[in-house]
Amino acid sequence: MAAKTRQKILDCALAMFNAQGEPNVTTNHIADELEISPGNLYYHFRNKDDIIEQLFGRYEERISEAMSVPTTRLPNLEDIWLQMHLVFECIWDYRFLYRDLVDILSRNRRLRLRFARILKRATDNTGQVIRGLARAGIVRASPAEMDGFSTNLLVLTTFWLNYAAAKGDQDEARAIRQGIVQVMMLIAPFLRDAERVHLHTLSEAYRD
Repeated sequence: MAAKTRQKILDCALAMFNAQGEPNVTTNHIADELEISPGNLYYHFRNKDDIIEQLFGRYEERISEAMSVPTTRLPNLEDIWLQMHLVFECIWDYRFLYRDLVDILSRNRRLRLRFARILKRATDNTGQVIRGLARAGIVRASPAEMDGFSTNLLVLTTFWLNYAAAKGDQDEARAIRQGIVQVMMLIAPFLRDAERVHLHTLSEAYRD
């Protein structure tokens, strides 16, 4: 029973943080939404930051799975497309973390260090994929260009929702679709002609 209640609190908190923004939601709001007492909530979690840390743990596991890369063969264009799709799906499901990223990380050193490790792994994985694409003859890029692509992809992915909010885009689901296309457009200049055509065909499914 306690585990079930704990899960309900986390699920409710995630939904409220995503819908209203983490700074606008208190533990009392979460308790009211679940129709439980604040004391019952505090039995399971010390405070709101404790809830955020637990949600971050779920996010961390999900994003690690999304960033996995082929290990038994060279990657292809569909691999990086699928990886971006899975990453952005994770970002969508935990979008409060990205939308309120700077504020959340500034309050919690442990999460700041954990997120830095995620960024490091993302950089390494992206570099591995782009180098694999180069070995497969799918992209033509110098080592410096591949490093630049990896960094640009990571920056764009991490701060895309902030950019969308800054320009007034209220439809976050649409913004996520646009983000996937924008990330994939980063690789377009490095592709051979046939792969570039294939990329634009894939992108059409995500355009409005």
